[in-house]
Amino acid sequence: MAHPSPPGTQPVPDASGSFQTISTQGGIDHHNPFFLPEGSNGRTCASCHVQETAWTLSPPEVQQRFLRTAGTDPLFRPVDGTTCPTDDVSNLWARLRSYRMLLSKGLIRIGLAAPAGADFAVTAVDSPYACNTPQNLSFYRRPLPATNLRFVPAVMWDGREASLATQASGAITGHAQGATPPSAAIVNQIVDFESSLYTAQLVDHGAGALTEGGAQGGPMALLSQPFTLGENNIDANGNVPDPQVFDTYAAWAHSDAPHRAAIARGEAIFNSRPILITGVGGLNDALNQPVITGTCSTCHNAANVGDHSSVGFLNIGTADLAHRTPDLPLYTVQCNNGDQVQASDLGRAMITGHCSDIGKFKGPVLRALAARAPYFHNGMAATLMDVVNFYNDRFHLNLSPQEKSDLAAFLASL
Repeated sequence: MAHPSPPGTQPVPDASGSFQTISTQGGIDHHNPFFLPEGSNGRTCASCHVQETAWTLSPPEVQQRFLRTAGTDPLFRPVDGTTCPTDDVSNLWARLRSYRMLLSKGLIRIGLAAPAGADFAVTAVDSPYACNTPQNLSFYRRPLPATNLRFVPAVMWDGREASLATQASGAITGHAQGATPPSAAIVNQIVDFESSLYTAQLVDHGAGALTEGGAQGGPMALLSQPFTLGENNIDANGNVPDPQVFDTYAAWAHSDAPHRAAIARGEAIFNSRPILITGVGGLNDALNQPVITGTCSTCHNAANVGDHSSVGFLNIGTADLAHRTPDLPLYTVQCNNGDQVQASDLGRAMITGHCSDIGKFKGPVLRALAARAPYFHNGMAATLMDVVNFYNDRFHLNLSPQEKSDLAAFLASL
């Protein structure tokens, strides 16, 4: 049976059907400071965390805003929207060039300096942008969704914020260029609003309502999903206590409806397909296990949510040289232990100062995926099938075309 929709949370169309956001506060309060310009440049939290695109940025929506305003919408600000902070934005053509990472992949520039005492040094930079030097490092990343935050054990891709409160305050003084930090009351209102949101796919074009036939799709089931920090976490041998992380569509396992059956098959692949996990920084090396026999749920272990349930950062290779595209910089890093590493984003290492953390990122919540392409921290996967192909190649899964299609259908239903 379909759950009733709370006020102001009507389904929103996306590429696979429609998704829905519900709030434990009732409707979506658009008078909350989340939607108000608390800084100096006209931006709000909603400039980058857009309700209609599952609380993040979607390149088509970004492009529409650019066309509608000739690139003057508050999203388009040199502080972090251009490829370099000094880019020319004086005319339309200059703005098209300078905001091209936002327009093509929904990427925001993050400027960071290596922490004092880091056990590595950047020795060379290959970049299409003049501002990227060994002393001034820029990384281009997708904004994470400002929803389903009850399940998030670390804030930001690299965990650089201590809490949602520090993230909200830093966003106002940084992204929105506020002259002074916001008051505690403003920050608390933003955090309470964000923490009230639950977003998930509700309808699939092929399968219909994702709450019918015993299925537990949609945000209402997600709202009631139990969660404990560190639940189902891997043991010292790399084993996850319960690999059957998702049972959202278990009721469709024997469905006569072809697309519902495909979604259920994809869920089973996610839970059960054996993966020989090798070369994952933060996992194989941390456990001193060169090969771990696991499944997708080894790392995506939070029940019916799919992120990592504890504070952890992994390097699966998305910032490696092999996946660097010409629009990203490439940093050559010399580590104190003698290792040399090349990466387009140093990830967690820019926070800890440890060479071993280069390329590590947290795993995001796997809900409302269909509405928030492209994927990974740098938008390197344009579609969910690209995500499936990445993992199929990275871990030599040898998935058949049908298995790939089933797995992508499952991910799109989340």
